[in-house]
Amino acid sequence: MTTSNLLTSPAMLTHWYVVAESSDVAADPLEVRLLGADYVLWRGPQDEVIAAPNRCPHREMPLSEGSVVEGCLVCPYHGWEFGGEGRCVNIPSTAEGVPVSPKAHLPALSATEAYGLIWLCPGEPVGPLPLVSQDVDPDFRRINTEVQTWQVAAPRMVDNFLDITHFPFVHLGTFGGAQDPVVPIFKLEELDDGYYGYRYDVVAANPDEAAATTGSSKDTIERSMTSGFHLPLTVRSTVGYESGLEHIILLLSTPIDAETSYFTFVVWRNDDFNLPAEEAISFDRAIGEEDRVMLERLSGELPLGQTDLVNVQADRTSVEWRRRFSALLGG
Repeated sequence: MTTSNLLTSPAMLTHWYVVAESSDVAADPLEVRLLGADYVLWRGPQDEVIAAPNRCPHREMPLSEGSVVEGCLVCPYHGWEFGGEGRCVNIPSTAEGVPVSPKAHLPALSATEAYGLIWLCPGEPVGPLPLVSQDVDPDFRRINTEVQTWQVAAPRMVDNFLDITHFPFVHLGTFGGAQDPVVPIFKLEELDDGYYGYRYDVVAANPDEAAATTGSSKDTIERSMTSGFHLPLTVRSTVGYESGLEHIILLLSTPIDAETSYFTFVVWRNDDFNLPAEEAISFDRAIGEEDRVMLERLSGELPLGQTDLVNVQADRTSVEWRRRFSALLGG
């Protein structure tokens, strides 16, 4: 796969990507970069999120350098104002009564809010957002984390998040120390909520710093897990404990460009809601940091050809995801 294939594939433009937390789009415009292109986000007259290319059609000023006044994005160069759906509603230098040229309007893009996040689709969406049914279940609470920038290609992140064979090596400092490195044969299957992947059980280390997350003080703990993907780049991991506690993690990787990505994860838990949110996810944060450190040692894009990399039986999920992702790209 070439760099241009990832960044310019028409299919990539028709899917949803996380570019910010909802709270990131507030009083001021926000610049984001997706698939090598720059966009501006702001809240319109009805508090809706509006997304458009980060360039004024007049003299190409980055609109993210401007301001938002009563839901209108104001260009700092000549004061042009853009309102709902990116329509130009005022050109200060133009006499009253003179109609605004259609070319002055911004090409508004598909943007929406879900799970406490801002999702952007540069083209015409071909499907809905990845589903997490626990988000509407009153027995579960949602915990968000900030959107970070990782110096690694987004497909490499997906490949990593679908893999359990790195647990005893990358995650020795958190939960991986008690896991058998031999992976039993598993089958790929359709999981709930439209994810495709596999089910497995692991015996995980449960250090003191993990007790809040797992709800147990035992040295080791059994986890019943699933890992599955939703094309193009979303991974969901579910963790179930004998106590009945469920811990759902949505892992979201967004390609800023060919080798840089946004990353955030969202957690849903059916705990008693009394545990402070940050304590409930602090162990997940430590696990994610172990992944980031390892992944940022890799360079370049992830080869997608079925024979480009050596694979073993335990890599079946990643191989299947790469096959489907490559087909989506047109490779």
